[in-house]
Amino acid sequence: MRKNSIKNTRINMEVQRELSEIIRLGIKDPRIHPMTTVIDVQVTPDLKFCKAFISILGDEEAGKATIEGLKSAEGYIRRELARRVNLRNTPEIKFILDQSIEYGVNMSKLIDEVTKDIRD
Repeated sequence: MRKNSIKNTRINMEVQRELSEIIRLGIKDPRIHPMTTVIDVQVTPDLKFCKAFISILGDEEAGKATIEGLKSAEGYIRRELARRVNLRNTPEIKFILDQSIEYGVNMSKLIDEVTKDIRD
């Protein structure tokens, strides 16, 4: 199976949808920020490993605490994922903090400041 095959794309989308629902409704850890979003999921073609890119609307401390909370709940998340998604292997999940949205917001603010200075 190629990395960008239709089957792999569908698996990525299904795992992303289920992961976001598990994190939103299933985990009661107070370290996990309520505004946590699963941005992207990349499952390897052999279905052994999975990278889940997580975005948090908050400060850097909240992001680190959320990743710690997700890592501690990895067993529960993996078990729930196996129950909800019918795959031959349930992938081992690695949570990665994705700060691209925050970076985009900061760049947008900088661009607005520069254009405001030019207009004035």
